[in-house]
Amino acid sequence: MPHRTGLVLDFGGVLTTPLLPAVLNFEKREGLPQGACLKALYMDEESVRLTHELERGAISQTEWNDGAAPKLGVSPDNLMGRIFADLRPERLLIDAADAAQRAGIRVGILSNSVGRSPWNLYDGYDLDILYHSVVISEDHGLRKPDPELFQVTLKLMGLSAEECVFVDDTEEYVQAAEELGFAGVLAQHPDQTVSQLEVLLGIPLA
Repeated sequence: MPHRTGLVLDFGGVLTTPLLPAVLNFEKREGLPQGACLKALYMDEESVRLTHELERGAISQTEWNDGAAPKLGVSPDNLMGRIFADLRPERLLIDAADAAQRAGIRVGILSNSVGRSPWNLYDGYDLDILYHSVVISEDHGLRKPDPELFQVTLKLMGLSAEECVFVDDTEEYVQAAEELGFAGVLAQHPDQTVSQLEVLLGIPLA
């Protein structure tokens, strides 16, 4: 098969360090039992609904903080920022994206939003400067895995799904992209992700 000429990257957990260790560290700092966030935020129907609304931009991060805090029994003050305080740039993937662009690959970002205030996940990453296109879900009233959001990204990239690789740390979103024609890569270990991208793009990225 021909090598792909476009690369679409999720942000949190791909261009940052993994989300789960950050969440576990938050639980320790707050004196919560391990798994408290999973139970209160990801297995609770109302919490999942709130998160989906946040991702679509229907509610603010502050409203999400206010709704999620009672589920955990913690203060709502900058809750999202406290949960993900330990996230750091994932240099291996950031450098690989830079190498891809220097080799002529179009690189875009497609991220489900967690809001931008009072805490901005994207702060300091210069996404609008470094990448060909940046699609943040709240700006479009959609969220992954909605096919329409992938189509928005492709339009901005100026490429078809069959020309692109999509990388995400959520399997459901990778599968949704593959159904549209993307080559999908599930980001689990940065070095493994880079190796898969080298094969799909046909270029060295190290």
